[in-house]
This record gives sequence, C-alpha cells and structure tokens, in this order.
Amino acid sequence: MNKNIKHITVLIIVIIAINFLGSKIFKRFDLTADNRYTLSESAINIVKDIESPVIVDIFLSGNDFPSEFRRLQKETNQLLEEFSAENSHIIFNFINPLEDESTRERNIQQLTQRGLTPMQLSVQESGKATQAVIFPWALASYNDQTVIIPLIKNKIGATQQELVSNSVQHLEYAFSDGFSKLTTPKRRKIAILKGNNQLEDKYIADFVKKLGEYYFIAPFTLDSVASNPQKTLKDIKAYDLIISAKPTEAFTEKEKLVLDQFTMNGGKSLWLIDAVAMEKDSLYNDTGRSFAVTRDLNLTDFFFKYGVRINPVIVSTLYSAPITLAMGEGSQSQFQHLRWPYSPLANSNSNHPIVNNLNLVKLDFANQIDTLKNNINKTILLETAPLTKLEGMPREISLDLVTQEPDPTLFNKGNQTLAVLLEGEFTSVYNNRIKAFKLLEEKNKSIPTKMIVIADGDIIKNNVIKNRPQELGFDRWTGKTYGNKEFLLNAVNYLLDDNGLINIRSKEIAIAFLNHQKIAAQKSKWQLINIALPLVLLAFFGLGFNYFRKKRHAS
Repeated sequence: MNKNIKHITVLIIVIIAINFLGSKIFKRFDLTADNRYTLSESAINIVKDIESPVIVDIFLSGNDFPSEFRRLQKETNQLLEEFSAENSHIIFNFINPLEDESTRERNIQQLTQRGLTPMQLSVQESGKATQAVIFPWALASYNDQTVIIPLIKNKIGATQQELVSNSVQHLEYAFSDGFSKLTTPKRRKIAILKGNNQLEDKYIADFVKKLGEYYFIAPFTLDSVASNPQKTLKDIKAYDLIISAKPTEAFTEKEKLVLDQFTMNGGKSLWLIDAVAMEKDSLYNDTGRSFAVTRDLNLTDFFFKYGVRINPVIVSTLYSAPITLAMGEGSQSQFQHLRWPYSPLANSNSNHPIVNNLNLVKLDFANQIDTLKNNINKTILLETAPLTKLEGMPREISLDLVTQEPDPTLFNKGNQTLAVLLEGEFTSVYNNRIKAFKLLEEKNKSIPTKMIVIADGDIIKNNVIKNRPQELGFDRWTGKTYGNKEFLLNAVNYLLDDNGLINIRSKEIAIAFLNHQKIAAQKSKWQLINIALPLVLLAFFGLGFNYFRKKRHAS
C-alpha cells in the first residue's frame, strides 16, 4: 500500500513539474515540407521590437464563399498566429462586414470609401454556380496610424485557385510590409533626377507617392553641374538611390561624371531609358501615323562600361497588351480592344525576389538590351515572350496595323531582354580617360553596389485624367492591373536592401486544392464509400463477432 502511495506521489510531482515547465517554455513546431508556418528572419526582425499594440482587423470572414478562399482565410489566421507568437502585442480579429443585413450596405460603402473594394466571386458547389461578395483586406493600426493590407495577389488570367495560391505566397510579405510601414521610421533617401527633360511629376506621381510610404523622396536637378560640379557631386552623395525616369535630353560629360562617381561611391541607381523617340499619343492624329527615330542621350559609353547596351530598336511581339480605339463612324463608333504588338507584356523565368510571383508588366515601345562580358553579375529581370521581332530606326508607326493579321513567321527573334539588374564592383566610365572637371576624390573602382537598367521609360508612367494621376499599371479600358508598380517597388526595395523585405517574396508555398468538377462527378461514389461502407463493415464485424462468440460458448 505504501509503495502504491509513493508511486502516485511521484507521478503527481512529475505531472506538476511538466506543467510548470510547459508554462515557462513555449515552442512551436512546423512540420510542413515548405516551412509555410515558419516566419522569415526578416519578418521576425520587423515585429520583434514592437512595444505597443498593433491591432489587425481582417475582413475576410464568413462561410458562404468558395473553399479556395476559406483556405486563404485559414492561412491568414495561421500566419497571424505566428506573428502573435513572436510578439504578443500583435492582436488580430476577423470581422464579417456582410453578416448583418441591416448594416450590410452601409459597411460596403464605408469600406469602399477607405479603398477596400469588394471582390465578386463565382462559387461552384455541387455543380452549381452562385455569386458571393468578399472583402479580401485587412487594416493594421499602431499608435494612431493605420495601413491597408491587401490579402489578394492579382495575376492576369489566373483561375480562382491560382489566385489564392499566389495570395497565400504573398501573405507574409503583405503583413510584414504593413507592419514595417507602421513601426519602422524612414531612413533612406531617394533622388528623382531632373534637368534632362525627364517625365513630368504628374506622370510619375502614383509611384512616387507609393515610394513616399517607405523613403524620403526629393527632386534633384543636374543643372548646377555646369557652374559648380563639385558641389553637385557632394550633394548627390547624400542620397542612397537615384531614379532617372525617361530622360529625353542628352547628358553632358560633366553630368555623366557626377553620376559615375555617385556609383563609384556605392550609390544605387534605377534607369528607365528610351533609346527610341516614339509616343503612343503622337499616333492620335488625323493620319494615325508617326515616325519613330533614334534618341541619343549620350549614355552609350556610360552603360557599355557597366556591362549593358540599349539598342535603338523597337521590340514588337505577339504577346502584348491591346490598344483601345474608337472604331466606326460618328455615333456608331465603339471602343474596341485591338492587337497592338508595341506594348509587350513582360515577365521573367528567374526566381529572383524582384520578379518572383509577379504579375505581367506592361511596356510601350520598349527597346532591346544586350548584356556584355565583364566582372559585373547580371540578372535578367524582364523579357518578352519568344514570338518577337526587332524593328530598326527610323520607322513609320501606323494605327492601321491593328487591322492587319500578323505573320507569325516574322516573329522569330525569341525572348528579348528588357530589364537587367547589375551587381558588383563597377569600373569607372572615366577610368584612364580625361575628366570633364577635376575631381577632389577620384574613384575608378566602386565599392559593391547595384544598378537596374530598364529599356523603357513608360514603365513608370501613370495615366492622367482631368489632371489627376491614375494608379500605375491600371488600364481603365480593360479593367486589368499590370504589375508595373509592384515590379518597380520591388526593384527599389532590392536596390536599397530594405529590411530584407524583398527576400520574403522568394518564399515558395505549395497549396493543394480540391477538384470541384471531379467532386461533382464522383459525389455519389464517395458518399457511398464514406457512409455506406463503414456501416457494411460494422455489420460484418457484428455478425462475425456473434458467430465466433456462439461457437466458443457452444464448445
């Protein structure tokens, strides 16, 4: 008896000790093959030092939308649990704004006014199609600041399953980005170059506004180079990144030397260059025609030394965005979306974080880039589809092209490079050359730095309607949103090594979905297997058990 009491006492003490240790030691185990529930180190660094509550309201709530989006809801919940486990100040709630019929319309209006537009879905259940409305958004609030976090990652032509798969891939980045905006003060500075007739402010307003959420932005003119190049060079060194958005006037040797020395001192740069002078607006005249000619920016030797060459040719491809034109006479005319080979849709086969899981990027009258052999690492970020041809200059461009059936055999140049990332230690363009002015501190070899060259200036250009800038990448005629803004933002994030945010994008998550057509076709079969078969097996077990029981007792 005493021995039993002793064993029971030891058992109770062990149980109490295990419970005590369990309350003090907390550990989560991620047993998934792709580590989908393990936060990236960059994401952890963003939230680990938060000392005030971050309230996250998620509006993706309800049970009447497709199973794919219930999966997105579940993945969102599990991801936020991981964030909350890292920092208990992250508090999240799921809210269904459509649950109460009496406030449904008011909630829809209020959320829409805040920029949280609803999404209409087609629900396939039991072979029947119905419609559902969801709000795939979250609001995160911290110290009287609020940011909108999108839960859906759009991709042109994607099915609902592909849309959800892309969105799940994007969730960690989306929430990390939102938390970073709320909790991380701006540090880095970006200069928007002026002085070489770059795009007007209203045409880059949407992207600059987006950049302003992360960085300090300021215009920087190179005009002072002519009178005081040393001061200009000193001033530009205060910036971490320069952006030159579609310059149309040639750079002087003094300006190039300043920009070269900026690079030699570790400065990052984003170049959006048109080597051909051609604008879509110039076609909207009585003849519907215009001439494309070579544009000399005096940058050929500049980029050649760094390892790329932008060729003065126009890329024409069968895989392109349409042009919208009014067809017909007078009141009978209608807007139509017509084939337009000069607006290539570009992407990349690379898994580089700048372009990973990226929507198609739309360009206009883009040029082709050659990469040259040197010690700089080069990564192709954007390229055309294989069915492409190159058109030399000068050339007449006509809207009559939309009425002609293209000959696919002429589009035989294969994939053409449109954007390149350069990384490494650059050699000065002016190494062993006469300088345009005397440098106080001459550098002919850079510290490790980065540069992106894109052979199209219109990639950053937003439409302007009634003098109001529109969203970059949105085509109001087709309702499609291209990946221009996200691509450029990723490019800037990567160039500036911003919090490692860009590295979160490279995380790959495999999502398995049910086949609804197969479910509908095999519904009866699986109902029988799951309902009838267990009952049949149970009956056989009962009969067998009684048979052997009677046989045993009879003997």
